Formats: sequence, C-alpha cells, structure tokens
Amino acid sequence: MTNLIQVLIDALALGSIYALTALGIGLIFGVMRLINFAHGDLIMAGGYSLIVPTTAATSTLFIGAWPTPFLVAGVTLVVVLLALASERMAFRPVRRAAPSVLLITSFAVSYFMQNVVIMLYGGRPKAVNLWQGLMEPILIAGVRIPKLQMLTIAVTLGLLALLVLFLKRTPMGIAMRAASEDFRMARLLGVRANRVIAVAFAMSGVLAAAVSFLIVSQNGVLSYHMGVPLVLFAFVATVVGGMGSIVGAVLGGFTVGIASVIFQVYLPIEWRPNRDVWVYGMILLVLLVRPSGLVRVRSIEERA
Repeated sequence: MTNLIQVLIDALALGSIYALTALGIGLIFGVMRLINFAHGDLIMAGGYSLIVPTTAATSTLFIGAWPTPFLVAGVTLVVVLLALASERMAFRPVRRAAPSVLLITSFAVSYFMQNVVIMLYGGRPKAVNLWQGLMEPILIAGVRIPKLQMLTIAVTLGLLALLVLFLKRTPMGIAMRAASEDFRMARLLGVRANRVIAVAFAMSGVLAAAVSFLIVSQNGVLSYHMGVPLVLFAFVATVVGGMGSIVGAVLGGFTVGIASVIFQVYLPIEWRPNRDVWVYGMILLVLLVRPSGLVRVRSIEERA
C-alpha cells in the first residue's frame, strides 16, 4: 500500500508537469492552429531569468533572494513578455501563411532563443539553488512525500481551475472559446483576432513560467536545451489527448506522465532503461484505436 501511494504521487506529479506544458501548447493550437515548439524555450527562459548572465560553470541567483511573491511575479513577467514578443514579431507577420511556414517559424524562434541564451550565459549547464526546502518530505499515510511533488500537483490543479473560470466566466475567455470553434465566424461576430491571440500567448507564458519554477526546483540545473524534451513529450500528450482540445491536452499530459512512471516502476529491471519504448508503444495503440485522440474536437480548420 505504501509503495502504491508513492507511485501514485510520483505519477501525478510528473503528469502535472506534462499537463501544464501540453496546456500551453494546446491554448495556442486551439486559437491559431499553430504547434508552437518554442514553448519549451519559454520554460527555459524562465529558468535563466533567475541568474546573472555569465559564462562560468555555475551561477548565483539574481532575483532568487527576492521574497517569493516578487520572485514569481518577476519571472512570470519576463516569460509573458517573451511570449508576447514572439507572437508580435515572429508569428503575427506569417499568420496567414501555410501551416508549414508557421511550424518552421516556431523552430526558428526556438533556435533563436537558445542561441541568445548561449551568447549571454554560455553553453555549459548552470547550477541553481531554488527553494531547497521543497525537497524536504512530509509524512502522508506513512509515506514520505517531497513537498515539491505536492506543490506541483496543487499548482496544476489551481491553474486548471483558474483557466476554466477564465474561459467560462469572462468575455475574453468566451471569445477565445469561440475563436477555437470557428475563427472566421468569431471574427465576423466582432472578436478581435489580435487581442485574442495575444491573450492566448500571454496565458501560455504564465503556464511556461509555472513549469520553469517546478522544473528548476526539482532539478537544480539549467541548460539551454532543457525545454526541448519536455515540449516533445507535451506535444505527444497533446496529440494523444486530442489536438485543439484543452481538456484533451490536460488528459493527454496526465496519461503520458502516469504511464511513464508506471512503466519505470513495474517493468523488469533490465527493461527500465528502455521505458520510453513502452510509453510510445502505448501511445501508438491509443492512436490506432482513436486516431483523433482521447477527446474529439468538432472542428479542426485552418485559420485564414
């Protein structure tokens, strides 16, 4: 029973990280039909905004000594501004181009941000001590669970609740839902495209900043490519959940995260290094049964 609780918490914590990342991707895809692979680099930028630019092997915290509310607000502001800048300068000029152009643009933004980080901070990993107290365990039903895992789950549930309230109870949220269903019709009814898309990018920046804090607190290491594997897993989760569905993005994130932990724990020891083979095998089976994902989207149309 103790081991089962531990596995469950581990699975939910990893699933929460994937769900938040997949949600950031899903928000943009829902409005623009853009698969934004630069989202992982927003997560990376959030981590690097904590330290002084230096080419040394290690760095000290820059704003990490600030009180937590100011720290969270400062990093979130940096990431949101970067997300808005990428939308305004990179994606808006090519919004009406072919989907392949938008995809290449997202890769270009990703590599641009990575190389800017290399220029400012160097290519070597950076050690960062952030909120070390979160690694201390708490006792739950006889199981010692790190505070960080509980915080990760709580932050994910809190952000999901706020997002649901925003989408259902605010005029901008309703406009975003309308744009996700039928962008052309929404524009004919008076929805301002630039504003809706900018808000979607800003919200994806908030989600990226949240993931930055959780990942940096967990790993204590920064690297310029730290967001790449995370965004790849999140993209797969978005596909599994159902492209264009926010609920599907969250469901897919939890599915992939929980499956990864379960395979890591219950596979024979000699098979565990190849855990991802089993995870992607499971994903393949899901897509063979439900090619549109776990949650079907009624309308997937290209944006004009």
